[in-house]
Amino acid sequence: MLTITGLSKTYRNGVRALDRVDLSIGRGLFGLLGPNGAGKSTLMRTLAALQEPDEGTIVLDGLDVLAAPQELRRRLGYLPQDFGVYPGISALLLLDHLAVLKGLLDKKARREQVLALLDLTNLYAVRDKAVSTFSGGMKQRFGIAQALLGAPSLIVVDEPTAGLDPEERSRFHNLLSEIGENAVVLLSTHIVEDVSDLCPRMAILAGGRVVRQGEPAGLIAELYGRLWRKTVPKPAVAGYRAAHDVLAARLFAGQAQVYVLADAPPEAGFEPAPPDLEDVYFSALRPVC
Repeated sequence: MLTITGLSKTYRNGVRALDRVDLSIGRGLFGLLGPNGAGKSTLMRTLAALQEPDEGTIVLDGLDVLAAPQELRRRLGYLPQDFGVYPGISALLLLDHLAVLKGLLDKKARREQVLALLDLTNLYAVRDKAVSTFSGGMKQRFGIAQALLGAPSLIVVDEPTAGLDPEERSRFHNLLSEIGENAVVLLSTHIVEDVSDLCPRMAILAGGRVVRQGEPAGLIAELYGRLWRKTVPKPAVAGYRAAHDVLAARLFAGQAQVYVLADAPPEAGFEPAPPDLEDVYFSALRPVC
């Protein structure tokens, strides 16, 4: 269990990146949604013991993370949004090197774990190729392999599918789902589909604050009967935004479909629309954006 209480962080330039964040996260995949600048990466770096908060506590299975960062690092697997690799070094050698740095000193046991992780991430066949020559999706899978070294109890992945093509994204989803059975996995992303596909629980972060949290299905259910849709000419969208609580305007067959949040039909021509997690996301962001 990961428990975050009252976590706050303000940078020297005055930006308050985290504002009294409270979260309780059990084993499995937990999605953290938010736009760019919401504070997600600040939270990830803080959880990875790469920076300290101004106030608050983080407890992982009884461990005070802020008081014992070295012990946290032994239990942590971390895949940052961007990570570099040594040029010309094969996946096998690089993962073995990272395993040594993680404290896996028994040569036989280390090799067994390295080969098993390369197999798990579907990189065994290219284990002797340089990681610097890998595609974006292959590099992300290598990133997961290194994050799993030492069987961590907390795995933090920051924007893992950004820039991946649909095939690699699907493969990466399957991999995350598999590893989420044995650890606390915190998935930080601005891609709604990642959370919708993978996470039984989630939170939405905006302006450094948690603005919504719960089970995706439950959050979606709260919008049933309150979302209305109408197809209008594109030039008319601005007028609807001025007159109604418009969550989104999406193009369909060359026209705009306006989605309005209201307890009753806003005006003639609107029909009930089935909500989805994207609608939950937009509705949660409106008060802070």
